[in-house]
Amino acid sequence: MAERVVLHVGTMKSGTTFLQNVVSNNRDVLREQGISFVGRKWRDQIRAAQDVIEHGGKDQDPIAPDGPWGRIVREIEEWPGTALFSVEFLGARKVPKIEQIVASFGDTPLTVVITARDLARQIPSMWQESIQNGGRLTWPEFLQGVREERRGNPFWRQQGVATWAKRWSGVVGTENVVVVTAPPKGAPGTLLWERYAGVVGIDPSSCSLEVAANPSLGLASTLVLRQLNEELADDPLKRSAYHSRVKRVLAKQGMARHRRDEPTLGLDEPWVYARSEKEIAALRKIGCPVVGDLAELTSHPVPGVQPSDVPVEEQLRAAVRGLSHAVRDLTWDRGGKKK
Repeated sequence: MAERVVLHVGTMKSGTTFLQNVVSNNRDVLREQGISFVGRKWRDQIRAAQDVIEHGGKDQDPIAPDGPWGRIVREIEEWPGTALFSVEFLGARKVPKIEQIVASFGDTPLTVVITARDLARQIPSMWQESIQNGGRLTWPEFLQGVREERRGNPFWRQQGVATWAKRWSGVVGTENVVVVTAPPKGAPGTLLWERYAGVVGIDPSSCSLEVAANPSLGLASTLVLRQLNEELADDPLKRSAYHSRVKRVLAKQGMARHRRDEPTLGLDEPWVYARSEKEIAALRKIGCPVVGDLAELTSHPVPGVQPSDVPVEEQLRAAVRGLSHAVRDLTWDRGGKKK
């Protein structure tokens, strides 16, 4: 078994894609330092995470020894140094599944890393992300759901940092759960990477940070995409087709190019600031090691406008720009494949 396993479990929209792209693109450099970003491709980690989530627990089929999770665990067993695994949706698991995941690594020292960003920036980002994955909630509906914190609300399941820290700490020990805070806007662009690299044991200066970005959309494009999702609801695309046609081609490759030409969604709600302080207090009480500063999770007003402020004409321009890219890109069959 490896000398150490580092399990990076999220949260979404806290710089995770950037960090994953950096370690994936610098695999050889990391291995020279005794660190293996396991799997041939990051997609292997995704499949492994899905496998361990869906199998091996109560009322679940057992994990196949030669399945995606079994192969990753064997690779970790054969690596003599530090093994790094990074998939966001492991973070929200409940205690029985966490215990199962941790048991896979035997007595190998385990560090669980939770990257976190302040709520005022996370809430708009997560709404936009939900729209890019087929969501149809309006911004006021989404915001109300976050505020009410109903049991099972997707936002808090994906962004409840204190809840995650408490669950994982109860299994692996508080000292083995590290919260890495995303620096505030205006901080050096390399700071998050330097913090993360320090936890993993990577020389931060040894890796190239020239990696593909995870582009976001402007507000006009997000509103157009939400309306498209409404239109598709009666005859929905297959998940793979939606991802290929809509999320990748229309949104990421097309609409995102014009983000700087569109207004940004703003957020200035007193309840968000109060909820941020509650989350910070809960994390302080748990007492996990922090790289950065929990004070960076304090929420401040996010400048921007509201959806009702975006003229229909501006949304029309966003729609035409997106369509222009989509029709130039390629032709699709109904299964989402190139003809």
